Amino acid sequence: MTDTRDGPRPYRMRKRREEIEETRRRIVEATVELHGTVGPAATTISGVAAKAGVQRSTVYRHFPDEEALFGACTSHWFARHPWPRLDGWRNETDPGSRLRLGLGELYDYYDENRGMLGNAYRDIAIAPPFVGEMMRASVSEIRDVLSEGWTDAGYGRWYDIAIAHVIDFRTWQTLDEQGLDPDEAADLMTAMVAGMTAGMPIVGGV
Repeated sequence: MTDTRDGPRPYRMRKRREEIEETRRRIVEATVELHGTVGPAATTISGVAAKAGVQRSTVYRHFPDEEALFGACTSHWFARHPWPRLDGWRNETDPGSRLRLGLGELYDYYDENRGMLGNAYRDIAIAPPFVGEMMRASVSEIRDVLSEGWTDAGYGRWYDIAIAHVIDFRTWQTLDEQGLDPDEAADLMTAMVAGMTAGMPIVGGV
């Protein structure tokens, strides 16, 4: 007589794990969809459960609190929509050309992801702190790369402030509302930064 006790059990365990992973995936993707449409502030656990086709208790079983759900949602979305790669920008030695290259790619990214990013920035105050910290860290790295090389004597701080402004998502939103496409907006902001020191006072201590 063949002993089959060890046969079906691993299969059932694997099947169970797959079902758990599939349920988790549906919950995360439902959250991403709601964040991108109604926004994080209007996303509720009941809404996530309904969108995912599960019970509220199932959502809480996978994600004990909203911070855990936010974390999974944020990681999932950025894995599929990563920030522009900075390596190519760093290889551009001329600061004006580097800024134009970076802004062009960054504004394209903003344009392609306007719904999710617009909702995220609008509702950032209700998100767990780590979400804002992660987004600020990404933007800070972009600013550092694009600020390199703007070394006119005495104007370093002005350049840092100007570049921080032109890479901000909300700056792009304003330009978009004025009817500029990403290339036009990048041209305008590059020209603004490149020509801004004419007639400006030198900032002491920079």
